[in-house]
Amino acid sequence: MLNNYMRIGIFGGGQLAQMLTQAAISLGIEIVICERVADSPAARYTQHAIVGPWEDETVLTTFAHQCDIVTLENEFIDAGLLERVVAQGVPVWPAPATVAVVQDKLWQKERLAAAGLAVPPFRSVATPDDVLTAAQAFGWPLVLKTRRNGYDGYGNATLRTAEDVLPAWERLTRGGSPLLVEAWVPFTCELAVMVVRGRDGTIASYPVVETVQQNHICHIVRAPAPIEAKLAAQATDLAVAAIQAVDGVGIFGVELFALADGQVLINELAPRPHNSGHYTIEACVTSQFENHLRAVAGWPLGATALRSPAAVMVNLLGRRNGPITPTAITAALAVPGAHMHFYGKREERIGRKMGHVTALGSTLAEAEAIARQAAALVAMPDGQQ
Repeated sequence: MLNNYMRIGIFGGGQLAQMLTQAAISLGIEIVICERVADSPAARYTQHAIVGPWEDETVLTTFAHQCDIVTLENEFIDAGLLERVVAQGVPVWPAPATVAVVQDKLWQKERLAAAGLAVPPFRSVATPDDVLTAAQAFGWPLVLKTRRNGYDGYGNATLRTAEDVLPAWERLTRGGSPLLVEAWVPFTCELAVMVVRGRDGTIASYPVVETVQQNHICHIVRAPAPIEAKLAAQATDLAVAAIQAVDGVGIFGVELFALADGQVLINELAPRPHNSGHYTIEACVTSQFENHLRAVAGWPLGATALRSPAAVMVNLLGRRNGPITPTAITAALAVPGAHMHFYGKREERIGRKMGHVTALGSTLAEAEAIARQAAALVAMPDGQQ
């Protein structure tokens, strides 16, 4: 341990790293940010920031030598880079082997299926003709996905007919990632579970939540999900088993589909704090961010129970391209019970996650009304109210 205190390094400097840094302060942990660009949201919260390309040996070595432990805020850091950190004597959690499986959606699905866990029908595809062959097996529509580096719908395309295949193929292969195809899932709602697993295998799960998407981006999270207890238990068991199957350490987001016949399928895993878990900052005894730090440090996990009967989070998504000002949230701050989080990003972009608002209540309807009222007062369209 460096200088008698814990110092944890984070690959990435966005809002997830920012909220991890905020949680670290109350635990007496120092954070080191490694980001490609200066002035990242997280770097403003710490004295220790390394700026430069992660692949650069000098950047990587400098970063590693300042850390007792390294973790990550997204799954886009290649597992090979994480192995290079481990080779310098610094542990990385979740482990590079876990990240390697999760960051490739085909490998992820194969691992989950091999563990006997329910996932949509899927297969690797190397050519557009392979997609047409898959359509004969799965039927239309299909979902074509990049195996790596896809998020918020940017790496997906829904194919409804054979005519959709070639345009989607050309768009998704531009980034260089191979593709996979999945059967379309006629879900009744989308669910998510945050699962945290310690280095000793201790595991805890947060309440099952319902997520509502807007243009493939998480817009609303309702906790707990308004579903039957039996379905919630099934979703929780599936999520916990998924993290055990990939030998995860730290916090993981598990996205699921609920079907009309009572089945639950795993959609995707995220080896990091997740948008569907932001509500935990105010709504749970221990936030997802604090529990991630506890887990990777090898410390006891915190309780995950809700502090109130219900909580709702609404994402603040960019509506235009241009500069943004912190005063955009001023009017929203007057709403009683609304907890504002503004990420400090310098530029607004259409669909970009600029912040979120969480509200607690005795019912989901009460909490959602408060959160929506505050979100509507945030001056996202033009930076002015």
